[in-house]
Amino acid sequence: MIFNLNDTFNKELPADITQENSRRQVYNACYSFVTPKQTSNPELIHFSDDFIQEVGITKEDAQSEEFLKVFSGNKVLENSHPYAMCYGGHQFGHWAGQLGDGRAINLFEIDYNDKHWTFQLKGAGETPYSRTADGLAVLRSSIREHLCSEAMHYLGVPTTRSLALSLTGDQVMRDIMYNGNAAYEKGAVVCRVAPSFIRFGNFEIFAARQDNETLKKLADYTIEHFYSNITSTGKQKYLDFLTEVRNRTIDMIVHWQRVGFVHGVMNTDNLSILGLTIDYGPYGWLEGFDYEWTPNTTDAQNKRYRFGNQPYIAMWNLYKLANALYPLIEEVDSLQAILNEYEALYLKQYEAMMKQKLGLNTKSDYSSLVSGIEKTLQLIETDYTIFFRKLSLVTKNDTPASAILKISDAFYNEEDLQKESKKQWSSWFAQYIETIQSLDSTDEERATRMNAINPKYVLRNYMAQLAIDDADKGNYDLIDELYQLLKNPYDEQPTYEKWFAKRPEWARHKVGCSMLSCSS
Repeated sequence: MIFNLNDTFNKELPADITQENSRRQVYNACYSFVTPKQTSNPELIHFSDDFIQEVGITKEDAQSEEFLKVFSGNKVLENSHPYAMCYGGHQFGHWAGQLGDGRAINLFEIDYNDKHWTFQLKGAGETPYSRTADGLAVLRSSIREHLCSEAMHYLGVPTTRSLALSLTGDQVMRDIMYNGNAAYEKGAVVCRVAPSFIRFGNFEIFAARQDNETLKKLADYTIEHFYSNITSTGKQKYLDFLTEVRNRTIDMIVHWQRVGFVHGVMNTDNLSILGLTIDYGPYGWLEGFDYEWTPNTTDAQNKRYRFGNQPYIAMWNLYKLANALYPLIEEVDSLQAILNEYEALYLKQYEAMMKQKLGLNTKSDYSSLVSGIEKTLQLIETDYTIFFRKLSLVTKNDTPASAILKISDAFYNEEDLQKESKKQWSSWFAQYIETIQSLDSTDEERATRMNAINPKYVLRNYMAQLAIDDADKGNYDLIDELYQLLKNPYDEQPTYEKWFAKRPEWARHKVGCSMLSCSS
């Protein structure tokens, strides 16, 4: 493999002056140099056959011994200098101080086809930011991250990517539900790729320490390399930077809500400064439509990161980023003005997205239909993905009764559709059918538009868990089957029709299928 290496982060920003890999507070530095941990018996179990080509790797390269060694952490490329980033963050609403890449190591950066990529290993050993942890990752969480990163990309959601998934051959001790039942699991490493892995927390740590010099260097670096459209100078440059981050963050959150994705742990250290979905931990996909649902066991009581709260947590996090950038601007009103626009901008994009999901004209006012379906979906347990996909089957000639029949596969228990709930469903469909009858487009044209935005297939937790269960037994076929399926989530794919189904009842309360912990 030959890469056009172009490291920028570890050349243009200040490094930790201490070279030893010991757990400690790191000051006046954006990163620490660190070498990935050698593993005992690395084995490549999957790679993203499309994405390797985007970064200039051939299929032959991906099957080579060098590929395995580099992307499992067992070989450092010549002229590359791996490092772990220093950052802080607010976790569950509370300042946590220094966090940093506790088990992520950035290998190198490359340029290929006019794009810039950073390669990072997750689970490659301890760093100065590991605190009391071992810096490793296990197979179950690595499979989930690998598959979901790629699934989100093909759904059209801004995301980091996953290049490869490898076993380490080592055993890792984990308490999966934090209940005192720790056990050994198979160790694994994921190679994540993005233009950059800078987070909100990278800026917060320097502001919290009043290290304005390093804060400015980081902001200038980020703008120069990833927001080159910003041409303003002085304080306005940083205001424009916050505006751009706000806009990208809104775009990402609208996409999350569109496909029913729940991140599960939206701490400020888990929000990308580039508006990319990052850190796939205890995430989940809506089964029944429920604004109150969170997949994270740690969040089960307060539900801070529940589906319906994601837009507001993003805004909260942007306030923390604005606080971090304040030393470069020193104008509260200017920062506040940018943040004040968040809600209106979000709601405008969200409503346009919902109208698209319903197959309606985005320029017309259908607010009653949008708010109506959001309320109606919660009357009885209704599958989010299946409902919107099946909705495209409803035509101008349908009656409310025939329309309900067409989407009935989305109901988890159709017997719950009684009296008052059935009346409300009928009322909404009567309004919907009357609305589509007034549209100029044909039923077929509307269905085509709807099916391009409403996926047929998403990575439901039970699907990932089935792949994990097989992988634990040494069978990795299902990982690739799901990967191939999720590359075309909007296509019918009759071969994979079995995956267009509600969560099976056995998965309703099964660990890994309903609630997940941060343990990985």
